[in-house]
Amino acid sequence: MTMPLDERQLDEAEVLLLFERIPADNTARDELITRFQPLAEYFARRFAGRGEPIEDLNQVANIGLLGAIDRFDPTREVRFATYAAATILGELKRYLRDKSWAIKVPRPLQELGLRMKGLIPQLSQELGRSPTIQEIAERLEATPEEVLEAIDAAQAYSTASLDAPVGEEGRSPMETIGDTDPSIELVEQWTTVAPAIKDLPERERRVLYLRFFSGLTQSEIAEDLGVSQMHVSRILSQTLERLRASATEDAVAKDETPGEEPTV
Repeated sequence: MTMPLDERQLDEAEVLLLFERIPADNTARDELITRFQPLAEYFARRFAGRGEPIEDLNQVANIGLLGAIDRFDPTREVRFATYAAATILGELKRYLRDKSWAIKVPRPLQELGLRMKGLIPQLSQELGRSPTIQEIAERLEATPEEVLEAIDAAQAYSTASLDAPVGEEGRSPMETIGDTDPSIELVEQWTTVAPAIKDLPERERRVLYLRFFSGLTQSEIAEDLGVSQMHVSRILSQTLERLRASATEDAVAKDETPGEEPTV
């Protein structure tokens, strides 16, 4: 399936002329909406079948289109169609990730919440502080009571059952409460070798950090350092062997430290 871009949408010069007429000419904005609405509907259809009504997805996609029109900077060397596609996709993905309503919320409140989510960061940047409820309401052309209701409704996005199976073992959260956290043992192990890590050269420390803390693969580390993957493998092998030897020496030294005679 290809993106539904017709000749009018591909004519970037004409699109830029429409942007030049904004905000003096409101019809220019309406023309842009009409031209690119098929693009929004196209991306909405791509996300159909994921448990959300197509009407809601179209609404979210159109909100993304409006946001793209309002935020597009014609002076940047980016085609509006490309910018709009990315913005619409981002809005749809955020909706599907964050807006899975577990409790039935009236659609007007859902739509107000969507608009408010994009507006608050913009207002915060303009004002240099967090906006007040009154300021948000004025920009959204809503009442403060409606804004507060939308904020309350945002708490109904999703809930999870404590009995729902999670993870590879299929255990429920209730069954894992009180389990031993394996990360505690990992912390203890790293604490044991921390002094030896401090003595490592900077490159070796970085390789360890990227591999075991950032979770990068050896090929990704190699690209980051500008070396071969085989070289990264050797660095890891030699560094880990050095740390094992250091930890073993420390353990032996502790065992050989004289202690008090046991009492009977």
